[in-house]
Amino acid sequence: MNAEKFESLNPATGDVVATHPVHTAEDVAEAVARARHASAWWAEIGFEGRKEFLLRWRSVITRRIEQIADLVHRETGKPHGDALLEIGIAIDHIDWVAKRASKILGRQKVSSGLLMSNQVSTVEYRPLGVVGVIGPWNYPVFTPMGSIAYALAAGNAVVFKPSEYTPTVGQWVVDTFTEVLEGAPVLQLVTGFGETGHALCTSGVDKLAFTGSAATGRKVMAACAETLTPVVIEAGGKDALIVDADADLAAAADAALWSGMSNAGQTCIGTERVYVHEKVFEPFMEELVQRARELRPGYDDGAAYGPATMPSQLEIIRRHIEDAIARGGRAVVGGPDAVDDRYVQPTILTHVPEDSAAVTEETFGPTLVVNPVASMEEAVERTNATSYGLAGAVFGRKNAERIARDIRSGMTSVNSVISFAAVPGLPFGGIGDSGFGRIHGPDGLREFTYPKSVTVQRMKPPLALTTFTRNQKTEGMFAKLLTVLYGGKSTLPPRRR
Repeated sequence: MNAEKFESLNPATGDVVATHPVHTAEDVAEAVARARHASAWWAEIGFEGRKEFLLRWRSVITRRIEQIADLVHRETGKPHGDALLEIGIAIDHIDWVAKRASKILGRQKVSSGLLMSNQVSTVEYRPLGVVGVIGPWNYPVFTPMGSIAYALAAGNAVVFKPSEYTPTVGQWVVDTFTEVLEGAPVLQLVTGFGETGHALCTSGVDKLAFTGSAATGRKVMAACAETLTPVVIEAGGKDALIVDADADLAAAADAALWSGMSNAGQTCIGTERVYVHEKVFEPFMEELVQRARELRPGYDDGAAYGPATMPSQLEIIRRHIEDAIARGGRAVVGGPDAVDDRYVQPTILTHVPEDSAAVTEETFGPTLVVNPVASMEEAVERTNATSYGLAGAVFGRKNAERIARDIRSGMTSVNSVISFAAVPGLPFGGIGDSGFGRIHGPDGLREFTYPKSVTVQRMKPPLALTTFTRNQKTEGMFAKLLTVLYGGKSTLPPRRR
């Protein structure tokens, strides 16, 4: 074991939360080897065996939720209530996947079709073996659990590297599962910095699930390419909330503010841009500004949100605010002076040019850019004018669902925000610079498996085609059969000329 250590600090106070080892490439390789050995047993006990252990783990986390919530509070700085919410949703996901993995991944019959009617066809989804998970710091329980729990339920062992900002939370998650398994190394922890993450990427795991920035996601992909290791990438977003003229403005303002500023704006599926129909722009802004002025960051129980967990993000937030104002935008709440050495005061910018950094780049802070639009078509066009494509929201009545479907993103909520994340049966993920692959739901389960197809011949084929004894008569009958089955005239209407 490497003797080098690093400290995890409380971002609000600077106090040391815990000390952790910097695991080397050799340490990571040993963890993967242990996982490889444990994965055979974990796969062997089957869906029902894994279900039992996962549900025990769910119950342990539930009974100790105050303990882990306090740890999340200390290591991220977020309010205790926000930590409870995050952990509660993660618990619900564990319950869902444990109870449904067998039905989704187990052996299923598939129609063989007329040409292969003598075959009985089945498909099942088999575990890959060992899955590596690199988790983020902003939601250190909920986000990695979308990979960890689903990979475990599918029959894989997991090696988990949490963010260097939240390693103690990661240790708690791993320790409680290991306790349930009475020491079996099915879920293991490695801690450290980028070098440890790179070692996990190149360690020979069968798949790597990563959550973080697009820039780091590209590095992860490049490292995994060395060993042809497939990846799941969730790489952030620049999500927009659209407000139509017939929306409930109070509800829309409340949702935009919470989605944009809870967790200090450090939410990949949170709102960073708001496009409001010009007919209701002024009353919406009145609602939003009034509510924003009541928010206060801090570490105490009455604070709306905590500090920036990653100090280097503060300079990015300040740059985006300054650039927006320099380009003609207005700060109606907050502004450049809102950023100090730990906290960012709520900041609302309006009439910001669409080519400014505050509109095009991920800010990851408690700021909102709110711009008026002449129509919902313009709102959708601006929403989609980004390289990201993670999530979003629409508030309205008559046309809200249609607008939601027009948004180029993996997930959209109507008249609420981020609701899709709390629905275990829905896939979670994005497109473009927001990444690819899915966690959660049936898609998330299958993400950590490979499909195994089997055909069993139950009687001799009416036409023996896969043999060197095949003759012209058989081939002629095959051609006639194809004509009968598929050679009919098209039912499509004639093309206009």
